[in-house]
Amino acid sequence: MSYTTIDDAATANAERTGEDRDSTSQQAVGRLRDKFGRAITDLRVSVTDRCNYKCVYCRTGNEGAQYTELAIADYLRMVRRFVALGVEKIRLTGGEPLLRHGLVEMVSELAQMRAAYMPDGTHTDVGHPLDIALTTNGHLLEGLAKPLKDAGLNRITVSMDAVDAETFTAITRVPRSFDRVMAGIRQAKAVGLGPVKVNCVLLRGFNDSQIEQFAEFSRREGVIVRFIEFMPLEEDRSWKPETVIPMDEVVGRLNAYRPLVELAPNAASETAKRFTFDDGLGEIGIIAPVSRPFCGHCSRVRLTSDGKIRTCLFSQSDHDLYGEIVRGGTDGDLNAYIRKVVMRKEARHHIGEPDFEKPSRNMVHIGG
Repeated sequence: MSYTTIDDAATANAERTGEDRDSTSQQAVGRLRDKFGRAITDLRVSVTDRCNYKCVYCRTGNEGAQYTELAIADYLRMVRRFVALGVEKIRLTGGEPLLRHGLVEMVSELAQMRAAYMPDGTHTDVGHPLDIALTTNGHLLEGLAKPLKDAGLNRITVSMDAVDAETFTAITRVPRSFDRVMAGIRQAKAVGLGPVKVNCVLLRGFNDSQIEQFAEFSRREGVIVRFIEFMPLEEDRSWKPETVIPMDEVVGRLNAYRPLVELAPNAASETAKRFTFDDGLGEIGIIAPVSRPFCGHCSRVRLTSDGKIRTCLFSQSDHDLYGEIVRGGTDGDLNAYIRKVVMRKEARHHIGEPDFEKPSRNMVHIGG
């Protein structure tokens, strides 16, 4: 049997062998792995369900927050359990995380944590610091970039779906938002949070005219631009396959703008295919979960603002880790619960297949 990509082969192998491991792996110790043998090293933590933007591909504009926020101390306790089991990368998300009171203090606490495992899987008591990142719409970033950097934030990603003010305002539905985001990006670079990543969700007929402009933006501003295929995670359930701009089309247009040179991935689990241009100026990433799924190397789980574990963006159910805390669970109880849930992690999503079902939550209520 042949496979289109390495990820297809890895996913197929996971599906063949997963059940063989299931019964014994549920009692496993050591680094956190799912039943397909994938090490879980990345945790995305939503610290709020609120957002100050109403981006058309994400929200209806009529609904606000739907899920509660927890105390910062509760998020930190849950994160510590994941770190003890092998998580090394933490990404803070929302909603819009910069709205959350206590965020800088949370980053400071995360910066004191240390990874529990060496790269070879050996347990250690003196591990390296965590990789702490944050995804934001950038509206409040100018004033918070330096405090976050000083607290220990390593990296920042700004969601920005157009590089001209008129299109940007049409997408966010927030007047005069473009200049604030640009100021935030430049301040993040100035305080040492670069290279800043800028994520753009592409929608055919809406902002696909921006592709070449974003290439120029990357080269001019010294940021990494990442194009993301539109996924069925929007609040108003308007996703259609024809709205998706697949990777091959984006690559073709960028090559016509200026020849691309593919870059090596930073890690097997990296979600973006990386490119620069023939003169080495600028960097483009393309995240293509619809046309080029990368599930076979997935290393991520998510924690929602109300303390639920989600093992995939497209999961049909949540797993209530915070409920274990409310019921008086010990750290050992939380560890066991996390292991049990991760064993249920899906092999892959099923976008584009006849049996595909949209997830039980929308993106803004999961955490980007």
